Amino acid sequence: MAATSAPMQSTLKLSSITGATRATSKSTPNILSFKNSINSVFSHKLTTKVHRPNSRKALTVKSQSNSSDSSRSTKVHELCVYEINERDRGSPAYLRLGQKPVNSLGDLVPFTNKVYSADLQTRLGITAGICILIKNMPEKKGDRYEAIYSFHLGDYGQISVQGAYVTTEDTYLSVTGGTGIFAGAYGQVKLQQLVFPFKLFYTFYLQGLSADLPSELLVAPVPPSPAVEASPAAKAAEAGATAPNYTD
Repeated sequence: MAATSAPMQSTLKLSSITGATRATSKSTPNILSFKNSINSVFSHKLTTKVHRPNSRKALTVKSQSNSSDSSRSTKVHELCVYEINERDRGSPAYLRLGQKPVNSLGDLVPFTNKVYSADLQTRLGITAGICILIKNMPEKKGDRYEAIYSFHLGDYGQISVQGAYVTTEDTYLSVTGGTGIFAGAYGQVKLQQLVFPFKLFYTFYLQGLSADLPSELLVAPVPPSPAVEASPAAKAAEAGATAPNYTD
């Protein structure tokens, strides 16, 4: 009997497991169907929420110009001065960085000279800057430099310029800025070579100034020539022959 009952118990257990499996397999489609229906609902809602119309809105970008540029004065103020090398400042200094016996690209020339009013009666200040040799022109017996320098004019302020300096002809340089009464300055300056490198005459065409130049700077110029000289009083920087706190 014991041998017979064991197979019967195994048969009963197997039948129970098989029945449970069948019951589960029959109920599974209903569960999946329910889940699919739920997913369909949520999918529909999600689609509804993210739906966008086909029309597009144009993106407009507004650019605003700098109001300070439009307010800068375009009036041209003419100013004339003389630059004279009186051989008492150790200027210019020629630095042959090209290491050649002739002037060559890269040579540097730091310099500083005296600045006088256009009538040569007033010592205004000095120039200070540097020239970079760009090209030696032996056929013209001259050189072309890129010049970067400033005119320091005591209490009046300072004017900065940059551009070509050709030793054999007149050139125009850009006015790049200024201080004092020259604050905001731009424009150009004509450089006239009188005696290289000792005497030069400049005519500034200044724009961007907030006020007219003082009358003491707007004197009638002595006609430019190689023979011009500053007055003895201006050379000696005597009282009444200098700009206020003139730069030395």
